[in-house]
Amino acid sequence: MELQLQHLSKRYGTKRAVRGIDASFTPGVYGLLGANGAGKTTLMRMICGVLEATSGQILLDGTTMGELGEQYYAQLGYMPQDFGFYPDFTGREFLMYMAAVKGLSKKKAKFQTEKLLDLVNLQDAADKKIRSYSGGMKQRLGIAQAELNDPAILILDEPTAGLDPKERVRFRNLIADFAQEKIVILSTHIVSDVSYIADTILMMKNGRFLLQGPLDAVTDTIQGKVWETWVPAGEAPEYSRRFSVVNLRHEQGLARLRIINDTPPTAETIAAAPNLEDLFLYYFGETAQEDNQDVD
Repeated sequence: MELQLQHLSKRYGTKRAVRGIDASFTPGVYGLLGANGAGKTTLMRMICGVLEATSGQILLDGTTMGELGEQYYAQLGYMPQDFGFYPDFTGREFLMYMAAVKGLSKKKAKFQTEKLLDLVNLQDAADKKIRSYSGGMKQRLGIAQAELNDPAILILDEPTAGLDPKERVRFRNLIADFAQEKIVILSTHIVSDVSYIADTILMMKNGRFLLQGPLDAVTDTIQGKVWETWVPAGEAPEYSRRFSVVNLRHEQGLARLRIINDTPPTAETIAAAPNLEDLFLYYFGETAQEDNQDVD
């Protein structure tokens, strides 16, 4: 299976949210990273058919989304960032309702509902009203509804928001199992989640992919730009003013600084191996710009 984006763009008047993206997806987990407004949600909504592209096209195994019609959507599971629930439904009733909307038979709907309630750890709360659910429970229910039709393409927008660390570990393990035969595209602001489960990193800025590739390959692009040094604790504020300090730890009157900079900040600085958080902060940091820039 192959999902292709061919020069995909989305305009809002004179603004462009997505700018001529070309990409190819085969089964695996793709972590979509970017600052707020980078175009991530717009891109996901186009892949799901919620938004129509201004130009370009989306193909599944060489056939366009338009030509496939319902065959395309039958293979799609989507969890939007702000998912709407019916508060008077129980969790079980909601999943059964969503299964009917997706066209599942009653037998399959019941099987999938019970299986997914167990997988997302909601079996004990299945007959409680959704209005009583915590934010994390609603998030897990949203993940379950996206998986109801056992889709070949799973699109998850901020799926780990509201989950506690234990739930996030459970979610990551679920995704690892799902992705053996699926194309999974997920966006999140929790960089550690992406680094644990993504086979491929997609770094997005101003509606374009800055980087595409395996974790090691994309982090290697900032080799020689991440540094560690020890300084007297009293000098740490000055370093924070002059450089991008991504981590600071005080210890016995000294401060250990992790700094992102194109050149060594001091002669005593030691080069450090970059990680995904360093990469994100190198390209965005405090100066990350919102998407939808003027058309050039």
